[in-house]
Amino acid sequence: MAASLMKVGETRVWINPEEIEKVESAITKEEVRRLIHEGVIAARAERGISRGRYKVRLQKKTGKGSGSKKGSRGRGKSGWVTKIRPLRTRLRELKTKRVITREVYRRLLPMAKGGAFRSISHLNEYLESHNLARRR
Repeated sequence: MAASLMKVGETRVWINPEEIEKVESAITKEEVRRLIHEGVIAARAERGISRGRYKVRLQKKTGKGSGSKKGSRGRGKSGWVTKIRPLRTRLRELKTKRVITREVYRRLLPMAKGGAFRSISHLNEYLESHNLARRR
């Protein structure tokens, strides 16, 4: 009866152990309401869902949390575009000026696409170290 009056579940009803006789003698709803008002009967706090098991599982997954990640996230597609466009332009220039042959151009283009070169200076360095540029 107390649970329905307080609009809680039966497991959440708390009865003061020192005043059990009073509660046992209460028969009507009015008497139970009075006991609730006096504080002899009260509603326990709602229990949440325990995160204990989740925390244990999270500890087992080492190296997965945001705290273990190192370095920047990168710039995504826009960063890729700003890197690849100048590289392709530079390769085209070198081919039209006949600094590199068509075969070398065809070999370097997929390398650029695959991320082999960080920048134009890195591309030039690669050409020098592998002797791919024509002598004038």
